[in-house]
Amino acid sequence: MGLGTRPWGLQYAGAQPLPTSGAGTTLEAVARPAGSSGYRKLEAGPGWGMIVRDELADAQTGREDRRTALTSFVQVTDVHIVDAQSPARVEYLHPVEGSAHRPQETLTTQGLAALVRRVNTLAAGPHTGRGFDAVVSTGDNTDNKETVELNWFLTAMNGGTIVPNTGDLTTYEGVQNSGADLYWNPGSEIRDMYKRVGFPDLPGLLDAALTTFSSPGLNTPWYCVFGNHDDSVQGTLPNGISLLEDMYTGSKKFEVPSAKESSSLGSASSSGSAGDVFTALSAFTSKPRTVTADLSRKPFTPEEFIAEHLRPENTGPGPVGHGFAPDAGQTGIGYYSFEIAPGVIGISMDSTNRAGYVDGSLGEAQFKWIEQTLIAGSSRYYDTDDSPVSNPGNDTWFILFSHHTSGSMDNLNSDPTDPSERRIPGAEVLDLLHRFPNVLAWVNGHTHENKITPWQGSTPDRSFWEINTASHIDFPQLGRIIEVADNNDGTVSLIATLFEADSPYSVGYTDLSPLGLASLYREFSFNDIHATPELRTGDEGDRNVELLLPSRA
Repeated sequence: MGLGTRPWGLQYAGAQPLPTSGAGTTLEAVARPAGSSGYRKLEAGPGWGMIVRDELADAQTGREDRRTALTSFVQVTDVHIVDAQSPARVEYLHPVEGSAHRPQETLTTQGLAALVRRVNTLAAGPHTGRGFDAVVSTGDNTDNKETVELNWFLTAMNGGTIVPNTGDLTTYEGVQNSGADLYWNPGSEIRDMYKRVGFPDLPGLLDAALTTFSSPGLNTPWYCVFGNHDDSVQGTLPNGISLLEDMYTGSKKFEVPSAKESSSLGSASSSGSAGDVFTALSAFTSKPRTVTADLSRKPFTPEEFIAEHLRPENTGPGPVGHGFAPDAGQTGIGYYSFEIAPGVIGISMDSTNRAGYVDGSLGEAQFKWIEQTLIAGSSRYYDTDDSPVSNPGNDTWFILFSHHTSGSMDNLNSDPTDPSERRIPGAEVLDLLHRFPNVLAWVNGHTHENKITPWQGSTPDRSFWEINTASHIDFPQLGRIIEVADNNDGTVSLIATLFEADSPYSVGYTDLSPLGLASLYREFSFNDIHATPELRTGDEGDRNVELLLPSRA
């Protein structure tokens, strides 16, 4: 095996990649830029091959003929449904924080509907042929915890008609028709900072982006995970700042601060101090734009977020509540377990901290619940002192899901809903999972990058994989299929395959249909002046992979 001996970028040793058609996935084709510099259209490029990663177990030849499929499911993550006209947005910070404004952000609903169509079309894992058992959305389902963003997300996932507009329903009232050099103004002749690097004049784009359309909804049951953008202001600022929360449903939108104000706001948002943010916003002297107030922009609480999933009209393909317990709309408990397939249990963690901020952690009560859930489904495990424990009974495989990665769970600020509770960092979660030989993987998002990490245990059977998948708002805009198979030779394979949304790689700028807009959504994301496609795409060992593990004894 040789764990840790292979530099990234080199071919992994072991068995040959598995045969597959890969139709509709990145095994078949991947978006690539046409040309070598400047603003570029996209085209179909060669697919990414399969890489066998055997750092944690040796791959045995002929396993594809012996294997039994245990489950096949889909992960989508960081779709960031955006109300791009909201007064509570801080687009003017994008020179210091690129995610504050993206040129494609008026098209998030059309992009998600195209992703849903692709999942429906694929329907099954490309390697085992097993139909999808579940779809799991691992957080940042909304961008700014707005009620209307949540409604659009739920409609896209469950199926129905979406009106992707707020405020004055007859016109766009956001920064992209502000006339300011700071933003791409597609319907204006102004040569803004985006057009100077090649973004096109595109009259009619904003009107088309606000036009009513329909999403087919998923055909597969789906489950929801909390993300920091589902819990705090633009996923970054601390919660409980009344000035910010009042701005959501107000009529004043700040668009173009002075350079001094931009610097002050950027420092405040980075510091995370509620007082600093309040002071910076209070000092904002540029005249705000008057927009149409809209109560549908009201920020939701965690309880309200869960309650919306539990409403009968939001059941879609199920299950009722999309994983959340029937009383969770009152308790606010955002973690739960669910059966992905017979013998395979999912644990959905809530890694957000109710204090706000970007990174996460777990509350101690949740951490203890995870431990007890793992113990209840394990015939053997290791105690905290590393001594083996026999626990006869049902023995299941476990896959854990969270928004945050193990490395981004270091926000240990006190939770205002339970200030005395200890917060648990990602390192302690890793230690916990190493105690259970039946943990297969920890699947997450948050970083907007593809990265797969082998976590080697003190014995081979105590190892597992961390699978981190790129977002669907930033290029390369991917989702991931994960198939689990018992190879019946002492090993288990997790076969992970990336896929893109069901939209053309390129369309003419006169095609402003929902499908055309979904295509432009991808194109604009690639050309975003803050985009880092190479970083977010990851290395070849982070994309289409077969991940080997020892089978439990």
